[in-house]
Amino acid sequence: MRVHWTENAIDHLANIYGYIAHNSSTYARRMVDKITQRSEQIAEHALSGRKVPEYDAEDIRELIEKPYRIIYRIKPDQIDVIAVIHSARLLHK
Repeated sequence: MRVHWTENAIDHLANIYGYIAHNSSTYARRMVDKITQRSEQIAEHALSGRKVPEYDAEDIRELIEKPYRIIYRIKPDQIDVIAVIHSARLLHK
């Protein structure tokens, strides 16, 4: 199944890169690469992520790439990555 990154998730990824790059652009690039590579897992195994506790919906799931949560929605024709947030942050509905 195709994995689509929403504008919101892309913005989150850019902000993560920018924040980490203040100290190390190398580490920032590595972290973004780890997150995007981890998201490839859901193309083949959409249900491998756990249900997001804040939503308790079958179609909204997350993968953890410490310290970030990759939150995605399973649709009939594609998977949308909807957010990438630090695990210490609260998720707003």
